[in-house]
Amino acid sequence: MRSRLATRSARLVLAAAAVTALAATATACGPEDITGSGSPAAPSAAASEGSGGSQSPAGNGPSSNGNNGSKVTEDSGSGDSSAESSGESAADSASDSGDKSGYGQSCGTNDLDFTVTWEAQPISYYLVTAKAKPGITCYLDVNTPSVSFGSDADGVASPVGQGGEDPIKLSGTSVAYAGINPKTSGGEGGTEFDHVIVSTTEDDPNPAELELPDMATVDKPIVTNWSTDRNETIPRVI
Repeated sequence: MRSRLATRSARLVLAAAAVTALAATATACGPEDITGSGSPAAPSAAASEGSGGSQSPAGNGPSSNGNNGSKVTEDSGSGDSSAESSGESAADSASDSGDKSGYGQSCGTNDLDFTVTWEAQPISYYLVTAKAKPGITCYLDVNTPSVSFGSDADGVASPVGQGGEDPIKLSGTSVAYAGINPKTSGGEGGTEFDHVIVSTTEDDPNPAELELPDMATVDKPIVTNWSTDRNETIPRVI
């Protein structure tokens, strides 16, 4: 009987020892060891991927916007450069086209519009009116126009020195006048012309060929100076 009790007591002691060892083992395997294990780490990785997924739209967030902002700044600079280049091109174009909007520039024949009328009083003569083309401001620096009928020397009008301011500014509605008498010789002689050639200077490369209101008999023609007063441009032999 005592032997059985001893054996049972021994078993109880072993069982208690085993329970104690198991409890010690469970205590040793705390949360830190569980986290470090391979299988519990999977949810942590998933959480990391989820966090990355939530940051994916942040590609349009402050960091991405920072890059886009830099790009916009560069594009803006490029736009300014383009505007400056356009402005320079426009200025070069105006220069190449012979812009006459400034002051102090001599009038070329092609800067002016001309009209010719026949005046019967107080003598018969042709009145030339010169006006600056739209947008042009220039000066008639040479007081006397160059006038000729045809290409022969006999058709060149001689200046008589009448009238004139020097220089005359032409712009907008302002005009200048010059008078031409195609025939100053007596008799019936002369050559007929239906056009007169007028230029602001003798060496002007672009003379204007103006149609006369009627046929002119030309012999020893004369021309006055430019003037803003038409009464000073009645051509007379002095």
